[in-house]
Amino acid sequence: MKNILLIGGSHGIGLSLARKLHKNHNVYVASRTWEVTDLPEVSHIQFDATKDFLDTSELPDQFHGFVYFPGSINLKPLKMLSMETFKEDMHLNFFSLVNIVKEIIPLLSDGSSMVFFSTVAVQTGMPFHTSVAAAKGAIEGFTKSLAAEYAPKIRVNAIAPSLVDTPLSARLLNNDKKKEMMAQRHPLKRVGNSEDLAQIAQFLLSSDSSWITGQILGVDGGLSTLNVN
Repeated sequence: MKNILLIGGSHGIGLSLARKLHKNHNVYVASRTWEVTDLPEVSHIQFDATKDFLDTSELPDQFHGFVYFPGSINLKPLKMLSMETFKEDMHLNFFSLVNIVKEIIPLLSDGSSMVFFSTVAVQTGMPFHTSVAAAKGAIEGFTKSLAAEYAPKIRVNAIAPSLVDTPLSARLLNNDKKKEMMAQRHPLKRVGNSEDLAQIAQFLLSSDSSWITGQILGVDGGLSTLNVN
């Protein structure tokens, strides 16, 4: 069985992925909280993405897959975003990722896979996304450079979703009118869900994607490439 480490897998996409993986893999979730009672096989490690440090002494000596989930959504006009917000978004989304990657890479076996998360807003300019798009843009550059540096031993890819119905985006989808408006923006006329993204992450972790690395996969209901409205 493969050992898979999920950073921030206690809810949303991460929890959906843990549910998909736990029967066939040894899954380790590093997060601040873990209130899931129906996945006794999943090992939980206390971790706060804002603090960076991950205690690898609690982990196996070898891993075959790694996914980093922590992120933020600060959607405001530039004039309402403080420099502190930019720094916080960059830290949570990118710098913490880099710190953990540096710790975990020595534990990754040949043929292992790393999966990060970006956003559709990096490649498709959207108002009020300056902070999150900047932080996620750093992840996209990091993904490609890291993939080149560690090929062929380790595959590295990123998923760039549009809005997904998770606890992180709850305030943007907190009533039926908002959900319908967001759904109509997408060519496929619905907002994404955790399962949509977990399935892609599962694919990228598996040997079925063994010839894919250095890619930014748009999983966005067609928003980034189609104009059908």
